[in-house]
This record gives sequence, structure tokens and C-alpha cells, in this order.
Amino acid sequence: MGTPTYADLAAARNLLTDLLPPTPSWHYPVLDAAVGAEVWIKHENAQPVGAFKVRGGLTLLASFDDEQRANGVVAASTGNHAQSIAYAAAHFGAPCTIVMPENANPIKAAAVRALGARLVLEGERFDDCRLVAARIGEETGAYYVDSGDEPALIAGVGTATIELLERAPDIAALFVPVGSGTGAAGAALAAAELAPNCRVIGVQSAQAPAAHDSWRGGELVDRPNRTIIEGVSTAKPFALPQRIMRELLHDFLLVDDADIRAAQRMLLTSAHTMAEGAGAAALAGLWSVREQYAGRRVAVICSGGNASEAELADVLRA
Repeated sequence: MGTPTYADLAAARNLLTDLLPPTPSWHYPVLDAAVGAEVWIKHENAQPVGAFKVRGGLTLLASFDDEQRANGVVAASTGNHAQSIAYAAAHFGAPCTIVMPENANPIKAAAVRALGARLVLEGERFDDCRLVAARIGEETGAYYVDSGDEPALIAGVGTATIELLERAPDIAALFVPVGSGTGAAGAALAAAELAPNCRVIGVQSAQAPAAHDSWRGGELVDRPNRTIIEGVSTAKPFALPQRIMRELLHDFLLVDDADIRAAQRMLLTSAHTMAEGAGAAALAGLWSVREQYAGRRVAVICSGGNASEAELADVLRA
């Protein structure tokens, strides 16, 4: 698969039908009143690994032949991509190595181990882990699953937006968190086919703006990564998601980490939803431009709910 198309998303949807039930999409009166719009939440925090990325991992591993699976896979992640690949590898019986930062979220690290993957804690941040994982792949022959420049991952995660648009059509705007950009790229591909009048808007932490600045400037640029929000923590953009986003993304917003924490609290108190930071970033983006969508139907993707105890304590103090 080269650059994924909607046909690839549709094929992934058929594949995943027997592997994952659709996740819920709801809107909540208290949250609607606070935002001033009808806000639909796509609950990817309800996935078996607590995050949307499992869709991509299963789609990728399903495409491997027996020899590729026997060689195994290796991936780098702050947590959710790790769980996705580990879950898919366990399902298809493939050896799996995951590289996470030395200070990894203990809940996500424990989940990776529970799924049977070998866990390597090396590197201060995600971008360091990418180099370690690529090296392990070269040394062992395992397939290095890049967290951004992997077409099957984009096709898989794009199925979340297909489900959302079936449940809640006529959405004026869809807000999607951006780390690697696979989720936003997949959402944009799905919306372009199924809801061409829907504006797809990426949201990233202002403390790690590499993807945003690359999209705005039209070329890949590295930026300092100072965010505390794990799922959007990256200093380097990814070429394939950027290519899709430049063509199909309608806007891209930056929000402060503090605003993301506030959105986590809002989801918890107004929508019965425990979201990790990246899972609340889309709502933070919507909140920053809520006047533009007053009285309209909009949607946010809650990409995950794997929040550590320390993170939840921080949210409750906000």
C-alpha cells in the first residue's frame, strides 16, 4: 500500500468487523450546554487497549504473511501505538518488541507486558525511542512499524471516522488530536468521501508543534518537544500523514497543555469520560474556537483513555 485511499479504509473496515466492535458515539447535555453546540464524542477510549491505534495495528498485521509474522515486529511509542502493535502481534501470534521512554507511563508499560511483548525502556523521549526501535529491527530482522509513515495504520485508524459519520451525519466540523498525524490523516480521508462539507481540524499541543508548523509551512520541520501530553509528544513530523493532511485537512490548531488538562476535566465531569491528555486535545481545540460553531453539530475524537494515576491527580487539581 502506498498513500492510502478511501478504498483502503473501506477494506480495513471490512477486516475489522470481525475483530473489533464499533465504539460508541454520544453527545451529552451538560457538555453541549457548556460548549454551546451539539458535541458528539467518538469514544476510542472504549477500545480493548484503551485507544484508537489498535485499529491500525490489526490492519497491518492482518496483511503479513506467515514468514513476516514469524520474524516479528518492533515499534517505538509513548504507549498507545505500543499497545496497538502488541495486541495485534498477540492476536496473530507474532513476536513483538516495544521501545518506550525510560519514564514511560506505568499503566501503558504494564499493558504492553501483559500483552506478551518484550519491553525495552530506553531513551528520554519518543523521538529517541524511534532510533532504538529502528536499530533493533535492523539487528533482528523484525519489521519496524513506524508510528506515522505506515499506510496500513492510517487506513485502520480511519475506520473510526467512518463509524462516527454513520452514527452522527451532517457534522459541521470534526476535531482530531495530532501526534504522528495518522488519526487526522485517516479522518480526513474518511470525511472527504463520506461528508465533504465537514471541516476536519487537527489539534496539537503548543509545547510540541512540529506537525502543526510543518503543515502550516508546507515542509517538514523539527520543533522542540516540551509537552507533558504523552500522545502528542513528538519533535519530528511524519511525511505520509503530512502529505494527506496538506491536501485534506481544513485547519490546524495549537492549544496549551493546561487547556488540554482542563478539557480532560470537562470530559470527566460533563461527559462521564476518562480521557488521557491526547484524548482530550480535540475538545480543547473545539473549546478554543467554540464561538465559530455555536448551535451547530460538531464532533471530537477521544483517541484514548490510558491516563496514569499521576495524570488523573493533575487533572483533578486543575
